[in-house]
Amino acid sequence: MVDLIYLHFFFDIGANVVYNTDTTFRRWIMGTRETTCCFSGHRPMKLPWGMRESDDRCIAAKQWISGQLEELYSLGYRHFICGMAIGCDTYFANAVLNLRDFHPDVTLEAAIPCADQSNRWNKKQKEAYAGLLSRCNSVKVFQEHYTNGCMQQRNTYMVDRSSALLACYDGRPGGTMSTLLYAKREGLDIRVLDIDSIKTESYS
Repeated sequence: MVDLIYLHFFFDIGANVVYNTDTTFRRWIMGTRETTCCFSGHRPMKLPWGMRESDDRCIAAKQWISGQLEELYSLGYRHFICGMAIGCDTYFANAVLNLRDFHPDVTLEAAIPCADQSNRWNKKQKEAYAGLLSRCNSVKVFQEHYTNGCMQQRNTYMVDRSSALLACYDGRPGGTMSTLLYAKREGLDIRVLDIDSIKTESYS
């Protein structure tokens, strides 16, 4: 059994789908690939500002994400997929939820590599994570426990269901680089924020 009882979700690991049961009905909300955008970015240990979200660079990164989301919405994007890790994923998820406040047709999907993703996080991070998940339109959980391949499985899923990718990236090898390279091979519209210089650049 998945130990996320602080969330009001019904988990079906076999189908990899979690239905929000806070509403009066259960529904699986998923956009078409043409109207779906996913995100990849670094965790705090790889960010120049670490956990200091009051840092001007962090504020600039959040503003860039929000600006890109507004532009993507104007281009017809409505469904957004996020891996829900701490750091840049959290910035993205919050920005999508803010966008949804103004545009109710926006949907946020959490793509969680394993149900115990947050096991090693501190109490504040776990509480923030629970709050974000409770506001998602849909949640997909790939497996109950962490294994070496679950992150890659999650990243592949996001790219395969999207036509655009936003990324906050520092140029170093890792999961974000792998996701960017795969997205490039798949022909996604890729928009990258260079977090070391806080500037946008083409990755096409």
